[in-house]
Amino acid sequence: MPFFGIVTNVTMLNSISILSSIFQVGAQCIARERKRFIVPPLISLVLILSGYVLFILSYLLKEDRGMNVWIGLAIMGTIFVSLNWWENYSTLFKSSFLNSISEDIARCRNVVSILSSLVRIMVTAAVVGAYIPLSGRVWSSVTSVPGDVRLVILILVAVQIVSSALCHWFVVVACKMHAMRRSFLLPMYLASLGVLAVFVAPVIIFFQNSNDSRGANYTITEYCNDITYGRGLSGDTFWFERLVRDITHTLCPQHMTDLTEMGLLGGSALCWWLGWMLCTMHIWFLQLQRIERTQNLFVRRMYEGPFLEQSMLLNTRFEIQRKKTIHRQTDPVTVYLCATMWHESYDEMMKMIISMFRLDKYRPRKDTNNDVSFESHIYFDDAFKDVKGSKGRHVNEYAEDLVEVIREVYNIFNEKDSCIFKESPPLPCQRILHTPYGGRLEYTLPNGNLLMVHFKDKLLIRHKKRWSQIMYLYYILGWRLTRKYFEKFEQGEDERELREKMMKEKDNTYLLALDGDTDFQPYAVMLLIDRLKLYPRVGAACGRIHPTGTGPMVWYQKFEYAVGHWLQKTAEHVFGSVLCSPGCFSLFRGTALMDDNVMKRYTTKATEASHYVQYDQGEDRWLCTLLLQQGWRVEYNAASDAYTNAPQDFKEFYNQRRRWGPSTMANTIDLLGSGSLTSQRNSSISKPFILYQILSMAASILGPATICLMISGSLSFILDIDPNVALVLATVPPVVYLLLCFKLKSDTQIAIAAVMSVLYAFLMIGTALSIVGAMVEQQTIWTPSGLFIIGLVLMNIITAALHPKEFHLVVYGLLYFISIPSGYLLLTIYSMVNMNNVSWGTRETGVQVAAPPPAKAITQRILQAKCCKFLCWDSGKVADQNGQLPETVVLANEPKVNPNLTSQDNNRNVEFCSHQSTEQNFVTQLQKKSYDFPLNEDFLVKEEEDFWRELQKLYLEPLAEDKEKQKKITNDLKELRNKVTFIFFICNAMWLVATFTLQAIGTSVTIKIPKSNLNLTQTREYLFIDPVGLMFLLGFASLLLIQFFAMFYHRIYTLIHFVAFVNTESKTERRQSDDGMQIPDMLENELKDDKYFDTFLSIENPAAIQQQGQETPV
Repeated sequence: MPFFGIVTNVTMLNSISILSSIFQVGAQCIARERKRFIVPPLISLVLILSGYVLFILSYLLKEDRGMNVWIGLAIMGTIFVSLNWWENYSTLFKSSFLNSISEDIARCRNVVSILSSLVRIMVTAAVVGAYIPLSGRVWSSVTSVPGDVRLVILILVAVQIVSSALCHWFVVVACKMHAMRRSFLLPMYLASLGVLAVFVAPVIIFFQNSNDSRGANYTITEYCNDITYGRGLSGDTFWFERLVRDITHTLCPQHMTDLTEMGLLGGSALCWWLGWMLCTMHIWFLQLQRIERTQNLFVRRMYEGPFLEQSMLLNTRFEIQRKKTIHRQTDPVTVYLCATMWHESYDEMMKMIISMFRLDKYRPRKDTNNDVSFESHIYFDDAFKDVKGSKGRHVNEYAEDLVEVIREVYNIFNEKDSCIFKESPPLPCQRILHTPYGGRLEYTLPNGNLLMVHFKDKLLIRHKKRWSQIMYLYYILGWRLTRKYFEKFEQGEDERELREKMMKEKDNTYLLALDGDTDFQPYAVMLLIDRLKLYPRVGAACGRIHPTGTGPMVWYQKFEYAVGHWLQKTAEHVFGSVLCSPGCFSLFRGTALMDDNVMKRYTTKATEASHYVQYDQGEDRWLCTLLLQQGWRVEYNAASDAYTNAPQDFKEFYNQRRRWGPSTMANTIDLLGSGSLTSQRNSSISKPFILYQILSMAASILGPATICLMISGSLSFILDIDPNVALVLATVPPVVYLLLCFKLKSDTQIAIAAVMSVLYAFLMIGTALSIVGAMVEQQTIWTPSGLFIIGLVLMNIITAALHPKEFHLVVYGLLYFISIPSGYLLLTIYSMVNMNNVSWGTRETGVQVAAPPPAKAITQRILQAKCCKFLCWDSGKVADQNGQLPETVVLANEPKVNPNLTSQDNNRNVEFCSHQSTEQNFVTQLQKKSYDFPLNEDFLVKEEEDFWRELQKLYLEPLAEDKEKQKKITNDLKELRNKVTFIFFICNAMWLVATFTLQAIGTSVTIKIPKSNLNLTQTREYLFIDPVGLMFLLGFASLLLIQFFAMFYHRIYTLIHFVAFVNTESKTERRQSDDGMQIPDMLENELKDDKYFDTFLSIENPAAIQQQGQETPV
């Protein structure tokens, strides 16, 4: 290449696509598709060969025999380089030898890349070592390079490495975003032309300037001679002018005035460029998934820096073009929405049901091209009560409210025309069934998807959330998924084939765990589905949880949730795996849940004190711990937003965190205890990640002592007292509170904590001012504590700025700061001392169900004004508003077939919407409640009824009351509480005693650092820092920096995923998304006027993907 000009070198690189063109022609011939598909690679091959011919002729005309060798070497070099991408076509020729080699290389790709790079370096060194003596040169010509030239070379190498790496990364991003054509192909095609323009344009401009000064007869040949021999040129020129001289010098060997030579060279360059472009034309029609994996985009992970654009295009996966476009689509996915309810209020139920109806509208079951199908399940705990004089048990007020909410939302979403003067279509009949666990409602939603409400009777089946989860895990993954394969096996079908089909269906069956008050949009679910579809080892994925509500407690939690997701969850996702996928909005893979020691172990009944803390107080975290220990990965998607109600009362907040704190610690210790085994089984859990978790756990344990030290520093500065006296004063209140918690009732403990929290809030304001005052007094900010505080503030502001939709939460950071003692000192003490209390803490008794909220009454009046027809239960006839009785309403003769139910279920067709039973029980109760929404009584098939009875017998029988056992567990829990509290107390006490001792000793054991003023000018004074405090500060700062960089990395890939999602939504889906994700206007207006809906914004569309433009996701 040194013997050719820059233009020739740049354009010749396009000819390295010659073998790719040959392979494409062969692959299309073997595929025997339409002849037009073979035309582009065939023309490409002809053009590249023509370019070689023109290139040879351009030098043969000069009769310079010395160039023949270099021409041959150049052509052979391009052919050998083109062998670099043979793997792209190895599988197309059905050669077992090539396939085996390709598979072996794929298995050890990293090792092959390292070895091949080393071989390239050695070959290059050998060629240089042989060329220098053979060409008659001496080594001093290579080694004696001037310093400025060496610097230029190093800069060029650095620029080449960095720019190539960035180009490769941006190419991958463009492909993942589905911007391949406009952001990958076009820039790559135009890169060669752009390089030529950058090189040639300055030469022409400089020649024109010289032509003006030398006269009109000054030719390009004379200009080249002047450049070559350095005539008429000054030595003190600008660097850009020297660069243009070098470029001109490489162009001068060609006879610029010889039109024939220039025409041949230009023709060869054009042929090579067109041939390379036609060879890679198949990329225009490449089918990609959303956020396609890099290994599926490119054959080899490495790229070739010297000819980057050619290597990137030729390395892109090749697919044979066929007559009918075959979309590379994955198998359809089935998502089961599984919500658990208990004592949710009317508005909380409304948010959940609206979210389910949105999904029904977003992905109608009637659409056969759906890539995802949805089915909703609600498991209602403790739904029954005894009613005096009734023959059967009735559902409670909360269950009645749920039925009423479903009826109202169904009415709105069922409307085709929202005009209240038009007659609404009658609501279809639904099913109400008797079940061994209580009862079940089955709804077919307006767009065909199913909604099942399972009412649990705690006298028949075990209640509480974990057992509801076990209930739907075994029902969906056991009865609904695997039963049909066992039936086919009994009928004699091939076992191997059935096993493969079952494994594929398990892998494409997802469960979306929800709480009864969760509000979400369809796009949030689709983003989680993408993570599981694309990465087969991802067992669960969670989204960004937003707490809703009003009041200071909610404001505190808004910032707390934000920081937890911004920094902690992103760090876990990037460096290892998320440790907790919250049960209020998480997607789980069926295969992962059915893995060994996951679903089976999840059914373990608590028999020891530690089990009650780990298993039942934080069931979502324990389930994720089981997944991680089995080798599954848990991920976090920041663009998948979900909204859930947060505790608004101080007492409810403390009781909630009293469950979460010990459960988090128990599961983290369990995971760290099996860290060595887990890291071997789970590739996401590395030893450095385990170390990160150990440091985080240590920081959490020493949190109370750290708060005391911070407060003592404030007291010492404000009151101007001895630091040790201030430390004692700061330690006394928490110790007194600790002792009181052992003696007083829970409510009294919380009341004391509330009062102390207010006092500590005022003290924290003084602490903030004392930190600023200390900087002013010392006349410097260059202290460890000062730099830490300033860095912490800046980091939070920058982090919030990278989440523009949540930037306003920075305001709540002030409340969070003054509440630090309450959240990390008092709450920790309360949680530890009350660890023996394993009650749920929130919604324990529920609130008394009041009259329907205003929205409910308004909806009823609107519905009654629509000339709707209501079912007369006594006569089975429909009455209009005037009291007239039209004809009896008869269902269609042809029953609706439900594909998700058994054939026995589908054979039970009901002709009339009438009651089958007159007994006073939950059936008649709910039938009367749904006055315009007919519920037909039915029963389960015998097989399903037997399944439920067997499941109850194995795992879900109500726990018998054993007073002796309960007494023993109570004592064991107290003993566990005492041990944990003692360990906590000792760890924090040792930290405080160490600090107290170092302060008492004085400066003899402190670290002395020179003091600098604001201008970084050293003074003659020194700062004395205790080494223990400095070590803790540096460790905590290191954790924050790790989390910050992880957050930045995660934000980039969140943006990539979000843009890819928006770009891949078809116009129809976008229109459905706009319509389906918005609450119908009628219901929306009602809810806005509802005083109970003070958090109405949470049920609006928070994303508004298409209406707000393609904004950066939060």
